[in-house]
Amino acid sequence: MAFRTLLCLFSAACLAKQPNVIFMLSDDHSPASISAYGPSHLTTGGFASTPNIDRIAKTGMIFQNCYAANSICTPSRAAILTGQHSHHNGVYTLQDPLDPQRRHIAHWFTEAGYQTAIYGKWHLETSPQGFQTWEVFRNQGEYRNPTYLTLDAPKKGHTEKGYADEVSTDKALGWLQKRDPNKPFLLCLHFKAPHRNWVPAERYARRFEGVTIPEPKTLLDDWENRSNAITRNHQTIGRDMTVNDLKTPKPEGLQGDALRQWAYQRYIKDYLNTAQVVDDSVGRVLDWLKANGLEENTIVIYSSDQGFFTGEHGFFDKRWMYEPSTRMPLVVRAPGVTQAGSESRALASNIDFAPTLLELTGVRPNLSASEKFDGASLVPLLRREIPNDWRTAVYYRYWEHNSNEHPVPNHFGIRTATHKLICYQGQPHGMRAASKIATPEEWELFDLVKDPNEMVNVYNDSAYVDVRKTLTAQLKAERERNGDTR
Repeated sequence: MAFRTLLCLFSAACLAKQPNVIFMLSDDHSPASISAYGPSHLTTGGFASTPNIDRIAKTGMIFQNCYAANSICTPSRAAILTGQHSHHNGVYTLQDPLDPQRRHIAHWFTEAGYQTAIYGKWHLETSPQGFQTWEVFRNQGEYRNPTYLTLDAPKKGHTEKGYADEVSTDKALGWLQKRDPNKPFLLCLHFKAPHRNWVPAERYARRFEGVTIPEPKTLLDDWENRSNAITRNHQTIGRDMTVNDLKTPKPEGLQGDALRQWAYQRYIKDYLNTAQVVDDSVGRVLDWLKANGLEENTIVIYSSDQGFFTGEHGFFDKRWMYEPSTRMPLVVRAPGVTQAGSESRALASNIDFAPTLLELTGVRPNLSASEKFDGASLVPLLRREIPNDWRTAVYYRYWEHNSNEHPVPNHFGIRTATHKLICYQGQPHGMRAASKIATPEEWELFDLVKDPNEMVNVYNDSAYVDVRKTLTAQLKAERERNGDTR
């Protein structure tokens, strides 16, 4: 008995030394609206100010080149949990559920003795599995008076008064207060904001009244010299926005550039005001850790499920393989690993999150063949080391071409440090009657050094013949390496 008691005490002590993890994830938060990422049309002048997210960056590492493998909510969340591309985890579109039998980071941490919980947005079409505690929004969730599904009420749920992300933060902090202090924890706090339709909390609703927010340089882009796929978009600011988006009818007679500029001001103010509660909530979590003496033993991560168009190219939403859509924020503070105020410009992806969390915490699950990661651990980068075999391109694949609302064609491509190559697959374009036309395969190539805003497609430019050949071969190799042959 004495030996068994000693063994139990030893195991508990080992568990207590393992670092805790708080993983905060927003929905559609563009790096352009996070002040830690530097000057943009939103941060210049202080219109977008995120002092609390910036605190994580100042005490840890900011990743400048982290990309979503599939820039749409449900597939991105599945990629984060599993460390796999859509064609391996089975979540291709918004309608695809994550297989309830599919193990992911929540299972692995729970099996390793961690206390695990998730609060807020889940958005994976099935009830959360693997977490010991969960309270998640029904479907997308409502900004005000949200309904939460729980283990005890997985279908009907219960409604709570308040602003969604503030309520979720209250729940997460309450769970931290009640947890077993002798065991490590994994807490996922997933925000609704700043997802469409951008409903701010009352205290921020009128923050920018009478103020003109700067426009991005490409707001009035006419998509000349880009693929026909881009010109057929259904996510142009103003033209493709609803009364629900704009909170008011469009002015009669306002069209074209004038409509786009008018709608941009309404949209971007709501977007920024909505995102402000996310930053406030991050601050509350950081303050709680400090007040409870857990700063030095807790890994803190902030990210978003993808980027978002904040007016670039005249767009809102995501999906396209353009920088504002696929580039994600990622800031990490890992005590003993990250150096305060450091940054990485190496190419990272959301399929790297799962292997990174496992290595940081020393959790070593026995992965089956179907659970093998497509991503790689970012821990060497967090230590400011770049392995000799680190990726030279990130692979992207979008599958939801049959969306009624956003008929974006299936496409795939690679993004290197200097270029981007995109292939839009030939297929029926969308489901709207006017769009049911067979489209040919199209290609885009961008020189990101000379053209960081992706305004000039140089795929057919004779000066880029060699670049095109090299990137085409590299794209083929990436597809084969990732096992994506469809």
